[in-house]
Amino acid sequence: MSNGTNIIRRFFDAWHARDRAAAEELLSEDFTFTSPFDDRIGKRAYFERCWPPGHRIRDLQIETLFANGAEGFIRYECAIETGPKFRNLEYFRLEDGKIKEVEVYFGSLPEEAA
Repeated sequence: MSNGTNIIRRFFDAWHARDRAAAEELLSEDFTFTSPFDDRIGKRAYFERCWPPGHRIRDLQIETLFANGAEGFIRYECAIETGPKFRNLEYFRLEDGKIKEVEVYFGSLPEEAA
């Protein structure tokens, strides 16, 4: 497993376990997060806006995870407490052993839920 893959997996493990301290340790000070709802928000805004809803995730399965140098991708399937499962794809940019940037692309429902 590459170092980049390990960093991304550790971040997802911390996120799913709701271990904010472990997640924060993996993010650079100038971390930015982008999604269809967020345009390059910083670390503080990420933890204010995007972290709290994570408690509603009852299951998270990593389907694909790879990194090459300072870049990586992860595709995962989530199930929330109520509602259908969904898939997302996230692009990571790493620098000096930390996550510098994440871009989230919302995906489609798995076939069995569609």
